[in-house]
Amino acid sequence: MLPEDDLKIIVEKMGRQPNDVEQGCFLNLWSEHCSYRSSAPLLKSFTTTGDRVIIGPGDDAAIVRFGDGWVLALGMESHNHPSYVDPYNGSATGVGGIVRDIISMGARPIALMDPLYFGPLNTPKNLYLFEHIIEGIGGYGNCIGVPVVRGEAFFDESYSGNPLVNVVCVGLAREDQLVTATAQKAGNKIILIGSTTGRDGLGGASFASRDLSESAEAEDRPSIQIGDPFTEKLLIELSLEAVAEGVVKSCRDLGAAGLAGASSEMASKGDLGIHIIADRVAQREAGMNAFEIMIAESQERILFEVEPENVDYMLQLAEKYDLNGAVIGELTERPYFTVDFEGNTETDIPIHLLTEGAPTFERPSTPFTVKKDPVPDATGDLKQAILDVLASHNVASKEWIYRQYDHEVQIRTVAKPGSDSAIQRIVGDRGIALSCGCNPRHTYLDPYEGGKGTLAENAMNLAVKGGRGLALLDCLNFGNPEKPDIYWQFKYAINGLADAARELSIPVVGGNVSLYNESEEHQTSILPTPAIGVVGEVEDVSTVPSSQFTGTGQSVILVGTTKAELGGSEYYNVRRTPNAGDVPQVPADMVDIVESLITTIREGKVSVSHDISHGGLAAALCEMCGNVGLEVDLSEIAGDMSTEAVLFSESHGRALLATDDPHVVSAQLGNIPHIVVGTTGGDSVRITVNTDHIEVGLDEIKDARASLTRLMME
Repeated sequence: MLPEDDLKIIVEKMGRQPNDVEQGCFLNLWSEHCSYRSSAPLLKSFTTTGDRVIIGPGDDAAIVRFGDGWVLALGMESHNHPSYVDPYNGSATGVGGIVRDIISMGARPIALMDPLYFGPLNTPKNLYLFEHIIEGIGGYGNCIGVPVVRGEAFFDESYSGNPLVNVVCVGLAREDQLVTATAQKAGNKIILIGSTTGRDGLGGASFASRDLSESAEAEDRPSIQIGDPFTEKLLIELSLEAVAEGVVKSCRDLGAAGLAGASSEMASKGDLGIHIIADRVAQREAGMNAFEIMIAESQERILFEVEPENVDYMLQLAEKYDLNGAVIGELTERPYFTVDFEGNTETDIPIHLLTEGAPTFERPSTPFTVKKDPVPDATGDLKQAILDVLASHNVASKEWIYRQYDHEVQIRTVAKPGSDSAIQRIVGDRGIALSCGCNPRHTYLDPYEGGKGTLAENAMNLAVKGGRGLALLDCLNFGNPEKPDIYWQFKYAINGLADAARELSIPVVGGNVSLYNESEEHQTSILPTPAIGVVGEVEDVSTVPSSQFTGTGQSVILVGTTKAELGGSEYYNVRRTPNAGDVPQVPADMVDIVESLITTIREGKVSVSHDISHGGLAAALCEMCGNVGLEVDLSEIAGDMSTEAVLFSESHGRALLATDDPHVVSAQLGNIPHIVVGTTGGDSVRITVNTDHIEVGLDEIKDARASLTRLMME
């Protein structure tokens, strides 16, 4: 039911009581998921423009100029609630939806990323959700031929009743063949092509705008869409062929709020109206009414605007690809959303009221109070502490996950999953670097610094591979915004991310807000999770360093400053004090560090590089050791810090480089903090910090890092 305040506004604007179908349209298009009513005022703090930005937030996907006549289409979405109710179909259709956003811009999807957040895998339910969500993403992506090249898997108890499934898609298009979702001309025809429309996904937008109840798995299953990747693959090829032919005037994916959402938003963007004849929609179930046809979120469907003389071409194209195609309406000068069904007018709504009339507001906020844990005593076994951190599922190898994905289809992938950032070849030797994710524990302890640190970490992931940030997308996953302390987290995390984006000159070109991520069953709200996807430009993919040592006798250089910043660290988490300490602060020289690293990497003298983040310096050193060990002395950076702080601090703006030419690389790094700390070689990691000497064998490291794979193979 529509909230009373919303209904009052609608009656006042329309001058009458809306009927049931009209109320259903308002309920979905005015939902938090579609209208951003709680977040729109806060999102204005983002800088969304830049020299390379052609289309920013507001369309199906953002468009960023790559060069040589090519553009990148970028989109990021969440499918959180559906993935809890039906993990396979929920995650699969999350992939399908963001891919259609890309193809509706006239771009071919070339890469996917999936930052994912789960409850601990020590319960059958969490294990079931984890396994089937991964299976859904892999199954859909593999079938449509789009590689999943990067991701994140983070585990915390707060996600037990509400896992997060965020998906990034990158597409490639010619700049002169772009299509948008802005309707062009009254009298043009609207053609719906793709799968049939059923009752699956009914009310998905409104379902995504509330907390998950204990009975969600049974009661909300009808709100879950069922995907068909083979139909999606056909739709990809049809769309690209139609765009290349020049007959598509505008285009819109059918996602949240189904046909009602796509058709009204398309027309509204062009300051036009639209007249839909719902009877003409191909239906897979008998007896569907107008409301069901208009609101259903059945997958693999796209709306095309074409001129009347090109209708036959589009319908023949649909027949060629064995897809359903029908002229279901046309654009009108009268700016109303009108739907006819069985000879009756079911809706006649001022179109801008439907698409833009939802009231937006900045909700009350009060600071969130964190119940701090005591700082743990010093460990008596530093070697075991390192192994415990490496075995934590947040740090352990994610090989089991990315082995479920075809990450080499389309043969663009240069740096494979497991690297700091994925590298994709685009034109010649020019490419892109892709990174995603965040550290929710940092954001929980300090939303502002956590928001800043989210971009700092991802920018470093690009920089250590020579990638300079072009644009970022966000997926802002938070709890119930009606709670003042949750809204405060939301507000300050956005402010931190926005400030970091301005400082690093990376525009925020699109994204998604997912609120009400709370579980009635577990009585929990998720950690504030401002996941992002960042796309960077790589001048020459042949100069990208590897992520693991390949030879002995190389010098290892530590870049950046290590401070005693263990708040939210994986070390404190494995010590069962996750809320102890202070979170890392983004250093004042962050921009200089990033730029210096990019320049240095691009000179080609660095053979191995790795960002330092989850698990700190100890984890990063061990992760770089495949079959080659190293010896390092960290005493000079220790100062008055404890050995634990040196090893496990997660200070931002740090990286490890390996090179045969340390003097040359040092000169290239210039004035940013850096120091040679050791040399590669041997069959173990040997670390000295003042009087502490730790040695961990390579086999022990591999065994610890294989904890997740071992669990899933049992």
